[in-house]
Amino acid sequence: MGSLDFGVTKELAMVEARIRESIVTEEPLLHDIARYVIESGGKRIRPMVTLLAFQALGGKEIRQAVDCAAAFELIHSATLIHDDINDGGEMRRGRLAAYKKFGLQNALVTGDFLFVKAFGIGGKFDDDIVEITANVCAALAEGEIRQKRHAHDTGVTRSEYLDIIERKTALPMSAGAKVAGLLANARLEDIEAVGDYGINLGMAFQIVDDILDVVGDASRLGKPPGTDVREGNVTLVTIHALNDGSAIDVEDLERLIRKRRKGEADVRRALGLLRESGAVEKARHDAEVYGALAKKTLDPLPEGEAKANMIRLVDYVLSRDM
Repeated sequence: MGSLDFGVTKELAMVEARIRESIVTEEPLLHDIARYVIESGGKRIRPMVTLLAFQALGGKEIRQAVDCAAAFELIHSATLIHDDINDGGEMRRGRLAAYKKFGLQNALVTGDFLFVKAFGIGGKFDDDIVEITANVCAALAEGEIRQKRHAHDTGVTRSEYLDIIERKTALPMSAGAKVAGLLANARLEDIEAVGDYGINLGMAFQIVDDILDVVGDASRLGKPPGTDVREGNVTLVTIHALNDGSAIDVEDLERLIRKRRKGEADVRRALGLLRESGAVEKARHDAEVYGALAKKTLDPLPEGEAKANMIRLVDYVLSRDM
């Protein structure tokens, strides 16, 4: 996060420690792969949302929130391994994807190992928390299958795309926040509020991610831009360009997206068309709408430092460049 502090630095360190402790195993290779994946884990926005929601709703027993945040992050790490295998992704945040470095079978087994470890932590909680966690895992799988089904599909609608990112990105964030509310024994209204915050923040986060894949800087992203174009993922930027990119040759863009095997020249050409189409600005507006909704959902919560930090986190997500 760089110098950005949202008031949960100490608690995030506890989450990291809990994750590291949970992946200890007598099998050195399994531990090495699990550690490799976790160390390329990114911005830790999900655990931050969980911890901030817990604080904002007056939670006292921070260890419980730390455990839940760690379990969700382990699930996230497992899905990253499987996603990279599914998408044929070569790089993940500036490093080789786990399956590229350690081999397909080893990576698959490590993904399973991380899921099991997550449920080892999460399974100790009440039934409703376990159910929320299981539902998120199912939604992630559904989202991944849908995304794959629509690969290279220029007919993907906005609502289909939004459904996919809700399952893959927004629901896990929302679930972490709701679980924090349950652990804090908050009012139902407040649990719903932080759940809605998680959904809207997650939607904004993913749309910004899609924008950065078109206009981001490779050295900051840790991978070359154009991953979505390469893999045939039709994002909101592409949907805008195909439907209202009047400034560009839409047919040329359609042809490039449908092409199963793209050379680097194809990827560069497609990125150029996306940038010229005005679609990035439209997608940014969409992200800002979700960001405003995320802030609005926090209205029922009591004023305080944690709530203020949740609002600041929205601004960070909207303005990030990596």
